[in-house]
Amino acid sequence: MAKLKLGPIAEDKPVKVTLELPASLHRDLVAYAAILGRQAGNARADPVRLIVPMLERFVASDRGFAKARRDGQHQASD
Repeated sequence: MAKLKLGPIAEDKPVKVTLELPASLHRDLVAYAAILGRQAGNARADPVRLIVPMLERFVASDRGFAKARRDGQHQASD
């Protein structure tokens, strides 16, 4: 069984997000959710619920972002 970067998705209050995804990315999310569900012994996971943990993991593992943040280069723009 493949070792996925995402673990089980924590139950949390749902948040509605509206965004457009390329069809190929959506297919990948659906496939990832199916594999994650099988590994967890559950039914297929909701692909939409993968987006936030994937983004969190991406941001947490981005060394350039972490360095810029430490150096005070994070300015929120409205």
